[in-house]
Amino acid sequence: MIFADTSTLAKFYIVESESPAVRKVLEKSGGVMLSQLARAELFGVFHRRLREHTWTKGEFQACVRQFQRDETDGLWNWVPVDAAILSAVCETFLTLPDTLFLRTADCIHLMTAIKQGFDAIHTHDRHQSATAEHFGIKPITLS
Repeated sequence: MIFADTSTLAKFYIVESESPAVRKVLEKSGGVMLSQLARAELFGVFHRRLREHTWTKGEFQACVRQFQRDETDGLWNWVPVDAAILSAVCETFLTLPDTLFLRTADCIHLMTAIKQGFDAIHTHDRHQSATAEHFGIKPITLS
């Protein structure tokens, strides 16, 4: 089982240069765990492509249907964003050095990975990658 964030999940569905490597690793991983936040963020990514006219309405709907099939098939394992994770996020910001840039959503992904016992996160987010090692989490970016 591996842990991934939204930036990696999105590359599973949106064709980009890293997509073949992402699909290969995620499909052969034995399971992918993600914060439930990634599910909501992914729909935002899909909608952005529709809003920016990168996708037609039909392409948007087809991608959503494919995601829903994959979800039903158990490809994605969701961890709820619960009180323990949100408390860890708050504590993180209380003690985070002022030299580190960490967005709230990235912190939720990192704290979820930590709470689930992962020491690595599959991410394509440069800000999250730069901060992950501060928490003892190895960022893995597939290309």
